[in-house]
Amino acid sequence: MGIEKDIQQHVFRNEYQKATVNIIFSAGWINEKVKAFFEPEDITSQQYNILRILRGSKHPMSTLQIRERMLDKMSDTSRIVERLLKKGLVEKKVCVTDKRLVDVLISKKGLIVLEKLDKKNPELDSMLQALSPEEAKMLNDLLDKIRG
Repeated sequence: MGIEKDIQQHVFRNEYQKATVNIIFSAGWINEKVKAFFEPEDITSQQYNILRILRGSKHPMSTLQIRERMLDKMSDTSRIVERLLKKGLVEKKVCVTDKRLVDVLISKKGLIVLEKLDKKNPELDSMLQALSPEEAKMLNDLLDKIRG
């Protein structure tokens, strides 16, 4: 199965256009699979990204610091943090060095959710199981090259 069959288009202007369309289509395909993966935990991929950032940081972070490290730079970090706060997955505290700022840290409940998802990482990895490890590395190298 190729992109031509998937989108029912058989003519492309050139291989660059075909590659661009293929990347966009594949990103959507992956996003749908990722969405289904996170659904049982009632979180989104952006929320998961923030939880992982907070767990990895080992100390509280501002929403600006979180945004700088997010995969999706267009995300409304403050809004996503508020949703995580309502779910009890993060905590907010007044910044000790600047009372105008708020620090965000992952809660025990947030850590538990990540631990559950960590155990299911092979399920996430399986989305690309059609690739060998060498092909996955080549894909990573090519995507890095595109972003130059």
